[in-house]
Parts: sequence; C-alpha cells; structure tokens
Amino acid sequence: MSLEEAAKTVADQIRRQQYVEVYAHHDADGIAAGAILCHAMLRTGIRFRLRVCAEIPSAGLSHDSASLLCDLGSGMENLPPETMVVDHHLPLFEGEFHANPRLDKIDGDRELSAAGMAYIVAHEMGDNRDLAGLVIPGIIGDGQEFAGRNLGIFNEGVANGIIVPDRGLTLAGRDMAEQWLLATSPYLEGISGDDSAVADLLTEAQGTNGLKLDVLMSLAVLKSAPQTSAEGLALLYGDTLHLQREVIEDAHALTAVIDACGKSGHGDLAVALCLRSSAEIEKAWEIARRHHLEVIGALKSARPANEGDAVYEIQNATLASDIADVLARDRLHQAPVLVYARSGDACRISARSPHGVTTDLGPLVRNLAAACGGNGGGHHTRAGATVPCDQVRAFVKGWEEALAA
Repeated sequence: MSLEEAAKTVADQIRRQQYVEVYAHHDADGIAAGAILCHAMLRTGIRFRLRVCAEIPSAGLSHDSASLLCDLGSGMENLPPETMVVDHHLPLFEGEFHANPRLDKIDGDRELSAAGMAYIVAHEMGDNRDLAGLVIPGIIGDGQEFAGRNLGIFNEGVANGIIVPDRGLTLAGRDMAEQWLLATSPYLEGISGDDSAVADLLTEAQGTNGLKLDVLMSLAVLKSAPQTSAEGLALLYGDTLHLQREVIEDAHALTAVIDACGKSGHGDLAVALCLRSSAEIEKAWEIARRHHLEVIGALKSARPANEGDAVYEIQNATLASDIADVLARDRLHQAPVLVYARSGDACRISARSPHGVTTDLGPLVRNLAAACGGNGGGHHTRAGATVPCDQVRAFVKGWEEALAA
C-alpha cells in the first residue's frame, strides 16, 4: 500500500468517528502530530480528547471509542486491530489503519516525521495546508533532514506563504542572553547555563555599532570546541524558519518550548500552543527555561558508569531523552550512548548513536527490553525503553555484550 493510500485509509476511518481518543507522544514530533490531526478533526466536526504521554500500554486504550496514536504504536504488536496509528517508528503493528512511511520504504529516520505523516493524513481529510508549519517541529525535534517527503511539505508551505525561510542563530530563547543560556541544541561547554559566561560573551562581542554576530559565534566556538563535536557546533547557525500561522513564529523556539512542556509533564500547554492559543505563552516559556536548565545541570554532573564507557545513570527520568541526545551529538563519543534513570519501580532508558556510528538501535533496544520484562524500540539511531528497575543491570550487560560482539 502506498503512503497516500495508507493516509487515505486512516483519514477515512477518522472521518467515520463521532469521537476519538487521541494519544500523542510527549516530544515535539508527537505533540505536533497529535495537534495536526486534532485541527483536522475540529474542522470536520469530530469530537476528540488528546492526551500527551511518554508511552501507552495496549491495556490502557479505550475499548468504548476509537483510539488514534500519534508518534506511538508502530512498535507494538498487541494493539487492538482497529486502532489507528500515525507514526514513523520501526513497524510491528499489523492493523489496517496504520500510516507509516516505512511501510512504503520511506526513511522514517530522515525523510518523514510523525508530524509529516499526520499532515499527509490531514490532507486527506480536507484543505489543511495551513498546518504545514506544525510539521517543522517534528523535523527539528527528531533531528531529521529537509529531504524526501519532508522537503516536499516544506516547499509546499513556502509556496503557500505558511513558512518563510531565513538564516541566523538557531538557538531558542526570548532574547539573545536567554538563547545562549538555555543552549542544549547544541550544548555549549562553559557557556550553557552560566549567566556570567553568557554576559561576558555578549560583552566581548559588542562592537561600536552593536553586537557583532560573527565575533560572538567565533568566541562561542573557541570556548566550547575542546568539549563539543563539530556536528554539534555546526547547529549554532543555519536555516531558520518563520511559521506564519503559529503563536511562536520561530520554528526552533516553538520546537524547544513544546518539547520541554511535553517532557516535563505540561503537555496541555504544549498542545494549546499547537492549537494556536497564545493565552499562556509566557508560562510555557518559563517551563521550557526551567526544563533546559535542569538538562544543563544534569549534563554538568553526568559521568559514565565506568571509565571510558558510554553508559550513564541520571536522577531525573524526564531528562533521559534530552541527555542522551546531547551526549551522542555534542560530546566526543565513538560508540552508542545509553542513558537510564530510575522512576519508582520502572527504569527509563534512552539510546542514541553518534554521527557516523551505524549500530541499529531500534531492534537491539526492543529485544533487550523484552528479555528484561519491559518494552522498547524506536529508530535506527534513536531508541528508548522502559524496564523494571531490578532488571536494569541485565539490560546494561546485554547492551555492552551486543556492542562488543
């Protein structure tokens, strides 16, 4: 079945419903995907409830109403067959109502996010071209490329005046000082989270006619380069996008805010922003600020479990995904990074491959989690799992043995 045929099948099934329970993954891609489809349902007169969650067990789905999973579900074999899934993870679900680029041999790691897949489904439900801007947080949030179907959606958004491309700093913040203070994409050793260092940086970059961006960039690179990868530093400056229909216009800022709100338990605020309510933007920004500072604080204290290892334990489970992203992308690792954190009886695990490392993480993490009585999966380069805390050592041992093989 082609991508368009799958999208139409899911869209037709959504349109048959009077009410839909929507579950969206708690990161930027999942929240944007859920919001896109909720916009489409609202315009079609379909009632819904949207919940943002880290994971959804099949037993938790309602059997009394239709369920739609966004950026969730593809890796679950035991979902009820009537479940609707809009996702881009490695697929195991075999239900009829499953829209996933991988089923049409499209690279779901690089070329189409869950938000992009949701946009294609929404296109089958009506004229929803104005939602193209909400695809961008999915692309940025999951570190995808503007290639393949992502590029097609982007070009359509530009042609329709929904997206306006530009060039500049890609850091998220309400002003220049906050952009550098909260930097986690990339994380800048010696700058991120340090008010004094940021103030000194901005002072040194002042010229007679104001701030000199080229000097500022050079100073930041010189200060951070010894501990930051070239791939990380390259993220500082590049393509910026103005999203003309969204309440936070800068695409990198919108991505950072909804991602932080979702992961820190304020998915309602993230969804409100994506549904174009500006009522609590400042509250959302403050939550994002706090979340980024917590990530930075955890990074400063993160140490590998064993010398020369790339396995890290942190204290806050809500930060595991972000910490893994930074460690794999911005630190100088030669092997996949594993980050875990205990939360009650469960242990949350995030795995990432640094640039140039080809280990296929999705199947590896899924199999290790299943052997430990948990569940997991994901992409080729990004994966996650939840296992019982008393099994985390067995998981780590299996991880180390698999990488050494």
